[in-house]
Amino acid sequence: MGHDVSPAHRGLLTERIARQLEHDIRSGDIEVGAKLPSERELATQFGASRNVVREVLRRLEAQHLIEVAPGRGSFVREQSSAQARSYDALYRAGRPTVRQLIEARIPLEVEIVGLAAERATEAELAVMRAANDALLKATDVVDKAYADLDFHDAIAQASGNPVLRIMLSSISGMMFEMMLRSHSDPSIGEPGVPHHPEILDAVVAGDIELARRHMREHLTLGLRTYGADLDISVDVMARQHIETLLGRSKGRGRR
Repeated sequence: MGHDVSPAHRGLLTERIARQLEHDIRSGDIEVGAKLPSERELATQFGASRNVVREVLRRLEAQHLIEVAPGRGSFVREQSSAQARSYDALYRAGRPTVRQLIEARIPLEVEIVGLAAERATEAELAVMRAANDALLKATDVVDKAYADLDFHDAIAQASGNPVLRIMLSSISGMMFEMMLRSHSDPSIGEPGVPHHPEILDAVVAGDIELARRHMREHLTLGLRTYGADLDISVDVMARQHIETLLGRSKGRGRR
């Protein structure tokens, strides 16, 4: 890739390639035990730099999808049933829409945040604050989406219920794709809608009902702002939106 590619474009390119390889591995298109092409071959295949490919491989390794053997290459691992995101392929097989994902998040996360407001420790509140600060400081959409995901996971951790946290984690891949969309959409700043700072303040105050109300309003915002994307599958929405963002960032990088 040229030297004029922006960090935001690199991040989006990494997401696109990681999603493609993750899909190919989870669907069985790339079989367990198969050796992935070399970094150079992957870079050529996807039209990306080797640095981007390395980041993709690190991501897949962190997800326990591949095993990197020094001097030998990267190999697809057998999927463990213990992985929280192992349900991701099952969910996607049903082609859930953005609306359906929001409908699932509302009861789950409203309950989670209520428990967090009741039970959060000082250490858990510190993790929430750090995620909130990271989101406020982030400058590109990928970093914002990761910080957003970290914030919601921190609340789930503070709920004190590992089952609820694992349930939320099982849809985190689709949540992340929604977050890429929402953090590049100016309408998420709709006046009067509570976002992370208001949710955090309610949890810190131990106000269970306020925390639940803020979370519900925060999540239902998408029902007003997603427009035509609301009733298409999360996969289609994410693919189209990543391509749109890549086009924008590539244009900015070449000015």
